[in-house]
Amino acid sequence: MPGSNDLSFSSAPFLHVPLLDRLAPVRAAGFAAIAISPFDVWALEDTGMPAQEIAARITDAGLAIAELDCIACWMDHPHAVADDDLSRALLNLTPQRVIETAARIGARSVAVIDLSPAPAPIDIAAQAFARLCDMAAQHGLHAHIEFIPVGGIRSLGDAWAIVSEAGRTNGGITLDAWHFHRSGSTRDLLATIPGAHIHAVQLCDALPVALPDMWAELMTHRLLPGEGAIDLAGLIRTLDAIGCTAPIGVEVFNIRQNDQTLAETARDWATATRAVLATARTIP
Repeated sequence: MPGSNDLSFSSAPFLHVPLLDRLAPVRAAGFAAIAISPFDVWALEDTGMPAQEIAARITDAGLAIAELDCIACWMDHPHAVADDDLSRALLNLTPQRVIETAARIGARSVAVIDLSPAPAPIDIAAQAFARLCDMAAQHGLHAHIEFIPVGGIRSLGDAWAIVSEAGRTNGGITLDAWHFHRSGSTRDLLATIPGAHIHAVQLCDALPVALPDMWAELMTHRLLPGEGAIDLAGLIRTLDAIGCTAPIGVEVFNIRQNDQTLAETARDWATATRAVLATARTIP
């Protein structure tokens, strides 16, 4: 399984590219793993391709499956009754369905998000996360909360409070650099969290001045690692110091990538991230 010296490609900005078409350019760029969506698996299964063959195609391409991204419908969601594409998609991303898919495909873990407009009480969220972790544990899977400043779990502190109260050894956190930065989370807090509970890392960078619409910035104006205002070298050093062994994921949503091929974008992601890692891990 890839570790903290390996790169993992987040498929989220490229779900419009069929999964099997992503594999060769991602591997050619130097990535060792790929995070995929349940919808990637379901689309191929709908064509008659069994999960075992999908997994074999990924392995044959030289990639491991880092995580299945994501479970979204695991607490009450006030927006889930809305008649829009996002809400309908979230209703399909239930713990049982996503976890069973992750087990079929041979994923290492499942990501967990909450896009509720208002935070749930910590104790309620912790109970729901504990149930989810128990379900994942039956299949040997980790589960990790990705806090999002425009969602229901908005900061590292919120996510860690839920994970801590849930008290499950397979429960942890996705550390996304943009979410970390824009939520006002701190490396001092990160330094107190055991690295074994940071199950996934996603690097990108942020504009020096936030856009008025945070959701728009999140989805269209993230920068390549090293291009923006986040102290990524410091973040990597902190992750290394607490013993985080998760592969270094890269996830950049930026509209300028619309004019690039996937191969070009994957190379840009890998080159930028390798430079950041080299800076972070160079001893003065």
